[in-house]
Amino acid sequence: MTGSRDDRDRLRVAVVGCGYWGKNLARNFATSPYSMLTWAVDADEERAERVARGTGATVAAHVERVLDDQSVDAVAIATPAHTHLDIAMAALLAGKHVLVEKPIASSVEDGIAMVRAAAAAGLTLMVDHTFCYTPAVQKIRDVVREGVLGDLLFVDSVRINLGLVQPDVDVLWDLAPHDLSILDYVLPDGFKPLAVAAHGADPIGAGKACVAYLTLTLPHGSIAHAHVNWLSPTKVRTTIIGGSKRTLIWDDLNPSQRLCIYDRGVDLEYDPTQIAAEARTAAMVSYRSGDMIAPALPEREALGEVIREFAASVREGRPPATDGQAGLRVLDLLDAASRSMAFHGATVPLRGLR
Repeated sequence: MTGSRDDRDRLRVAVVGCGYWGKNLARNFATSPYSMLTWAVDADEERAERVARGTGATVAAHVERVLDDQSVDAVAIATPAHTHLDIAMAALLAGKHVLVEKPIASSVEDGIAMVRAAAAAGLTLMVDHTFCYTPAVQKIRDVVREGVLGDLLFVDSVRINLGLVQPDVDVLWDLAPHDLSILDYVLPDGFKPLAVAAHGADPIGAGKACVAYLTLTLPHGSIAHAHVNWLSPTKVRTTIIGGSKRTLIWDDLNPSQRLCIYDRGVDLEYDPTQIAAEARTAAMVSYRSGDMIAPALPEREALGEVIREFAASVREGRPPATDGQAGLRVLDLLDAASRSMAFHGATVPLRGLR
């Protein structure tokens, strides 16, 4: 990396796209001890100037100026998904590491091209799956992977609000990447979705699905479900992960008790492999009702953790936690869900992009 002696370990970053999310990225790059904001790029130069104000960053209307700057280490892309491929490929060709907004691309083919280009160039490609860097999701990952919940039985997530109908994507591509990236991040290795069935509806005539339901087939007879919705008058952000031992509930809108782990569930009083099929429906089950614990969580901004991980992956020459492959797995789910909706909810197997 370049820069003065005091700044030699800080990543010099250009943010491309200074809208709603780009300005948050720019603020964090400018204030992080791991990075420096050196460029703010947006077709609307006045918007870029507002983002760059007080940071010392240079403003540009076109990304080509950034790519010609040899002192820039990395490019952060916060533009619509259909533009990700061209910007990322140009940045990689210019020798820049890339952090890209979710989803990684607007098609599986584009995502594969980006991942291959980064690997060929020996550069870092990271996807900004921001929720994976929140204290809550970090804790959920630990709880799930350490076996605290036991064998996973089901996942149920709801992400609904009265939101903006996006001009370029449906509600599935707008909101579901959050839940799908979280699922990909917390599930144990080898316990990944196998197929997707999805239903969508456009009850207001917007020309695209405004409400969608996804059902994911998981290994060992388990199931995951996600509900995303732009039309709800109330905002709900909940995830329930049920296991054979315990159940975890995450309510992201409850700052005093975001995570709860319940020692409550259903225990079978028979061995299903040793009882005749016709007798199983008559067999009794017992209901377990134990304690609830609410783990303490630190307070920190997830984007700050995104930037720390991005800088560390570049510095250490290792894949980031949400690398291009993670982005492809989420894209695989989105693509399968879209194809399922087009076929009226048919179950669509995943391509298995790993």
